[in-house]
Amino acid sequence: MNTQKVVQYIERHKLFSPDDKILVALSGGADSVALLRLLLSLGYTCEAAHCNFHLRGAESDRDEHFVRQLCLEHRVALYTVHFDTEQEAKERHISIEMAARELRYAWFEKTKEACNAAVIAVAHHRDDSVETLLLNLIRGTGINGLRGIRPRNGHIVRPLLCLDREEIVGYLESIGQSYVTDSTNLQDEYTRNKIRLNLLPLMQEINPSVKDSILKTAEHLDDAASIYNISIEKAKQRVRTPEGISISALMQETAPETVLFEILHPLGFNAAQVRDICRTLDGQPGKIFTNADWRIVKDRDSLLIESMQEAAEQPVLEMKEYPYTPDFIIPRDKNTACLDADKLKHPLSLRLWRQGDTFVPFGMKGRKKVSDYLTDRKFSLLHKRQQWVLCCGNDIAWLVGERTDNRFRIDGKTRKALVISIAGR
Repeated sequence: MNTQKVVQYIERHKLFSPDDKILVALSGGADSVALLRLLLSLGYTCEAAHCNFHLRGAESDRDEHFVRQLCLEHRVALYTVHFDTEQEAKERHISIEMAARELRYAWFEKTKEACNAAVIAVAHHRDDSVETLLLNLIRGTGINGLRGIRPRNGHIVRPLLCLDREEIVGYLESIGQSYVTDSTNLQDEYTRNKIRLNLLPLMQEINPSVKDSILKTAEHLDDAASIYNISIEKAKQRVRTPEGISISALMQETAPETVLFEILHPLGFNAAQVRDICRTLDGQPGKIFTNADWRIVKDRDSLLIESMQEAAEQPVLEMKEYPYTPDFIIPRDKNTACLDADKLKHPLSLRLWRQGDTFVPFGMKGRKKVSDYLTDRKFSLLHKRQQWVLCCGNDIAWLVGERTDNRFRIDGKTRKALVISIAGR
């Protein structure tokens, strides 16, 4: 293997400088072992980090032992950590692969800071990039998912992306360096392994140079994605509003669904959900789309975007009773209600308003539907959904933060005033 190719790749992509300390993610497999040995041979200062995920029984402990011996032999500082990966995945309701990935990278970042390393070097290579592109294509992705693996992502760098698996194994054989083999890499249980063991060999029967063809296509798509992302950012600025997305502005874009996908996909909405949302844009308001973290509501002129964590947060109310005397000043702040305490014959309760609710707005005599009142106030659908009401028995005494009910107003017969305010406002 020509090590100069790796040097040129590092320099071209400015992955790190000769004086930087590098934290190497060391699993014990051929890729990571080659990465460590290669960087050491080139004169870089390296330390290593190893995760034991306890997913393969004795084999996981074997890998850790091998890594310890390798680092001891080459006088490389080693950091290790143990994870109960299956329990983590179960508690968070995610796949074991996803749990392992998130645990690994979060710990790498902490370790990088602790040892004062400049970057975290991981051993992804050309074959990994091909597999990632195909995996994203199979699952469905936008143009950014077809760029392959990037040389750098924040503090994560990938110096071996210029090499394929065959070159890496050949390098280890040439220096007489052993490594361990993850037995799960020889099984097709996981999607990525199915691509590696089944799909790619079939594609190579059709085109022996298919890996090179895919990577060249990824390079073209990388350039196209750079131009695309600039245009998308400008489009996002044109269509976004403080509460979400302007439908009229979105529909003026050349590709409305694509712009919408790029806004909503980072929030966890997939292509099928975005397509469904697009179909409602010229329909009646009220349609709601949700995932675990976000809610999208089709309003009259906008798509409203709301965090589920912030949705309808119950206000904390503070109540104080005062004698009603001639010098008592009734608060005029809309976040404060002042009611006749003696008119409150039933216990007070707080809830979100419901369809069919009515009240007698302060200063009026007749009943009005809460829904009509909120519409007259030009509340958005999300704003409406977050409206709380303070009830006295079955009657609404206060549309919280908006208007009190005339039936509970202070008048000439009032003896005690109950002042209710929203805490923190």
